[in-house]
Amino acid sequence: MFSFDQHTLSEALRADLPMILEENQQLLQKVSVEEIAALALLMQESKRIFVTGAGRTGLMMKAAAMRFMHMGFTVHVVGEITTPAILKGDLLLAASGSGTTSSIVKAAEKAHAAGATVAALSTTTDSPLAAIAQFVLLIPAAQKQDFNATISQQYAGSLFEQSILLIADALFQAIWKLSDAAPEDVWKRHANME
Repeated sequence: MFSFDQHTLSEALRADLPMILEENQQLLQKVSVEEIAALALLMQESKRIFVTGAGRTGLMMKAAAMRFMHMGFTVHVVGEITTPAILKGDLLLAASGSGTTSSIVKAAEKAHAAGATVAALSTTTDSPLAAIAQFVLLIPAAQKQDFNATISQQYAGSLFEQSILLIADALFQAIWKLSDAAPEDVWKRHANME
């Protein structure tokens, strides 16, 4: 299926690793820190946080959910068997680059109908998801089908997916620092049945 040698692969990696880091640095300079802070306040004000995303974006949202749980938030991943009903006072963090992923839009519609707050993480403010959301964190990354590499040289939605993880980790880091919680106390919430 593939045909390359170690030297050729090493050269490609020497070029691509810095490019990926550079794209993330450029993107994160364009994301509003004030909007990320506003998102943190929504999280703080919510009784419970529900997260959703599809594909690799969904995996990044699961990673975010884990860290938010470590910080002491009550967090649920949409679609998991033990996830309860979302209610008024809860927050749905819904990530979709295009804002058109049907399962994400449907979850946002149901959350909105239940009286929960919907916060979207997306590359656009002009989408069905953004129309439902009370809050949109705009992440100016490429959408999956930006095949012309106008925003990113990476494949599909890679830059968006990476930015979700970085923004979530930055949220965790800032909240942790401001909480004055000792690392040992946060660690007590870490899984112990691995």
